[in-house]
Amino acid sequence: MKIKTITCHDVYNHGASLQAYALQNYLRSLGHEVEIIDYKPDYLSGHFNLWTVSSHYDKFVLRELYLICKLPNRLLRLRRKKKFDEFTKRYLILTKRYSSFKQLLSDTPKSDVYIAGSDQIWNTNFRNGLDRVFYLGFVTDASNRISYAASFAHDSIPEKNIEFVAEQLKNFDAISVREESGVKLLKVLGYNGVQVCDPVFLLDREKWNKLAFYDFSNQKYILVYDFESNPKIECLALRMAKRLRCKIYSIGPYRLSYADKNLIYYGPDAFVSAIRDAFCVISNSFHGSAFSILYHKDFFVVKREDGLNDRMLSFLEHYALSDRLVDENTSEDVLFSKIDYHDIEPLLQRDILFSKQFLHNNIHR
Repeated sequence: MKIKTITCHDVYNHGASLQAYALQNYLRSLGHEVEIIDYKPDYLSGHFNLWTVSSHYDKFVLRELYLICKLPNRLLRLRRKKKFDEFTKRYLILTKRYSSFKQLLSDTPKSDVYIAGSDQIWNTNFRNGLDRVFYLGFVTDASNRISYAASFAHDSIPEKNIEFVAEQLKNFDAISVREESGVKLLKVLGYNGVQVCDPVFLLDREKWNKLAFYDFSNQKYILVYDFESNPKIECLALRMAKRLRCKIYSIGPYRLSYADKNLIYYGPDAFVSAIRDAFCVISNSFHGSAFSILYHKDFFVVKREDGLNDRMLSFLEHYALSDRLVDENTSEDVLFSKIDYHDIEPLLQRDILFSKQFLHNNIHR
């Protein structure tokens, strides 16, 4: 069966790339012909534009000075882009490139089934959450339309966007979301949906290990995955590293001055390797937590300062891991405690089975 998926797959974020890979890989393992729709609108482009200038530097001289100062660091960041581009080329099977809703509407890639998701495709605080493409609005024939593990990222939608989202959800024959808060939000909007697990859980550790060919196991380290250079994470990492007598590695997009090793210029395959080989993980990332559970790692979550916490809080609560939400004042009893995966693993396997059954039932409806 021909299946086309659509998600934010090319935004130079480890979790975004890996969830896109996981859904495609799982569906292909079932014998389906799967492609990711290579949708790259203007607002999801330009992550590594060398010549972007802040509006504060619009005068010619200031502009040139600004670019001269920024250029060396931007050239270094192209090394990171290259690693992600290599991952995309090697592991993701894409359609031709589309840059607008209009293009997709006039030249829709043919498919028996269209799947929207996963990740924050319906986050209306970002432009993708207000883009009809991520609600499959470009599909006008009778093909089957499904959402898989789509995330609103929050437990509510701004009043001004409710009508738009409610109207777009009419496109779907079956709706699944990643968080329990998403199921509740669907009911408020007048829809029924189910909660399924993130696509990364559709692949087991053996399959992920085939992707994770880096080896960081020669040293004992705490892995930090931090989007915001959060001082709370720094405090915790230093505190734990001193007690555990181990190194600190960082896999985030920015250099952290306190880390012994910064894995900035590495792609998604190194991200999986770094979590697999870590002694423990500290992050403010959903997928940092997800892969920690996959590899049965001790891990801790620090709330993000940008407020994108609902999906992580829901995830932790679902697996009775709310005590892993920490801050700089968390006691040592918690920080140096071990996660007992004996009770978590059966619950995770139940969720994975339900999620796979959802896909099977709705692909073949």
